[in-house]
Amino acid sequence: MSERTILITGCSSGIGYAAAKTLRERGWRVFAACRKQEDCDRLRGEGFDAPRLDYQDEDSIKTALDEVLGATGGTLDALFNNGAYAIPGAVEDLPTEALRDIFESNLFGWHSLTRAVLPVMRAQGHGRIVQCSSVLGLITMPWRGAYNASKFALEGLTDTLRMEMRDTGIDVVLIEPGPITSAFRANSIIQFERWIDWKNAPRAAQYETQLRPRLYDSVKKTTFELGPEAVVDKLIHALEAPRPRPRYYVTVPTYFSGFMRRLLPTRLLDKVMGG
Repeated sequence: MSERTILITGCSSGIGYAAAKTLRERGWRVFAACRKQEDCDRLRGEGFDAPRLDYQDEDSIKTALDEVLGATGGTLDALFNNGAYAIPGAVEDLPTEALRDIFESNLFGWHSLTRAVLPVMRAQGHGRIVQCSSVLGLITMPWRGAYNASKFALEGLTDTLRMEMRDTGIDVVLIEPGPITSAFRANSIIQFERWIDWKNAPRAAQYETQLRPRLYDSVKKTTFELGPEAVVDKLIHALEAPRPRPRYYVTVPTYFSGFMRRLLPTRLLDKVMGG
């Protein structure tokens, strides 16, 4: 059997890096894409093919995929869309430009790359597209409006694509992690400081006592937090099972949230998730 190939985005750390290492150990040829060139260089030093791919840069999406297809002879077995970020803050304090920015990275870039990969998979008659969504694509929580919105949009777009690809041999899968150990919080602080004028916000006191301590002072694992390998375990099944599931939950909070969304009235769910 020929070597299986996969393009993974967001491989500088966390889920993407863990997935790249594990799948290579399982015999996949991994193209471990990163947004920053220095991260690509580091991964190349570890023996990976590492194209630079920034979801907010259409040219880099095209160049990265051209590099992958040039190396494989024009085929690609799987795509794992993974890189994303959050902008913590109340919806009323979120500039519209910030919302446009996060959608470029968390949705539109994913869509551009996926659309570019689909003709390749159609031509070869098979493929797997796996989207790393979130528990926050199932339920909402305060202070997370931008990320909630991007992941809810991803869920809807992916569910539709899965239905439309049923007659093509291309499987489309969602993975929905809860709290996972990564650089996600550190990256969120950067976005918070860039976009949110919290000192002049109506909820300045709540920022001071609730959100900022959670962002800046929390160094321990949160309850039920798992390592990125928990996501990789589900990714392996999504990629290698003859008949993958449409979605995979990761961590107890995701299972619990999925259960609550199905059973609780909206007002009660709001109360549980909103504190």
